[in-house]
Amino acid sequence: MATRVGVVVFPGTNCEHDVVAAVEGLGGQGELVWHGQVRLDGFDALVLPGGFAHGDYLRPGALARFSPVMEGVARFAADGGPVVGICNGFQVLTEAGLLPGALQKNLGLRFLCTPVPLRVTSGRSVLTRSLPVGTELRMPINHFLGSYVCERATLDELRAEDRVILRYVDNPNGSVDDIAGIANGAGNVVGLMPHPERATSEMLGSTDGVLLLRSLLGSATGVRAA
Repeated sequence: MATRVGVVVFPGTNCEHDVVAAVEGLGGQGELVWHGQVRLDGFDALVLPGGFAHGDYLRPGALARFSPVMEGVARFAADGGPVVGICNGFQVLTEAGLLPGALQKNLGLRFLCTPVPLRVTSGRSVLTRSLPVGTELRMPINHFLGSYVCERATLDELRAEDRVILRYVDNPNGSVDDIAGIANGAGNVVGLMPHPERATSEMLGSTDGVLLLRSLLGSATGVRAA
C-alpha cells in the first residue's frame, strides 16, 4: 500500500502540486487537503507546503494557524504522525506553536530565490533520520521572511536536544545559528525554509531533495507499521 501524504492547501498556497508530484515520483500517494477540513484520518504523513497562506496578511502563517485543518494537524502530530512544513509551512507551524521560534525578514531586506548549500546536522527527525550527519545538500530557497529567530533559552534547548536538523553552509538570510530547519522534541514535526520538492530532478538543478522526502516516506511507513 502506497504511503498516503496529505498536502494541506491554504488560500495562497502555491507549492502543493510540486509536493504531490515529488511524493508520487517516489512511490507515495499525494492528496490535497483543503484548509477547512478537520478530519485527517488515513494519512501517513502531512506536509504544509510553501506559498502565501491567506496572503501573508498580518504576518506569514498568522491567519493560517486558525484554519480548521490545524486542529487535525495538531492531533496528528500529538499522535506521533510525521508533519513537515516547508517555507510558508514552516512559518505556519511556528505560528501554531507546533515549533518554537519565528521567521522574520531576511538580512538586508532582500527577497531570496536561489540554490543554497546545506548541511545535515542531526538525524533525529523524520526528514533526516536516514542521512548521515555532515551530509551536504543543495536546494533552492524562495522567501523574504525566512530568517529564523528565537530566544536564547530556546536556542540552547534546540542545541542541547539535537533538534537543529539543517544548517546553511553560507547563511543567506541571517538566521540565528545558521538554522535552515528544526524539529520538535519527538522529531516528528519538522520545519525548513529550503524546498526539497524543488530539488528532485537534475532538470531542476539538484536531486538532493529526494533524500529528505524519501526519509519522510520511510518514517511514515514505520509509524503506520507500529
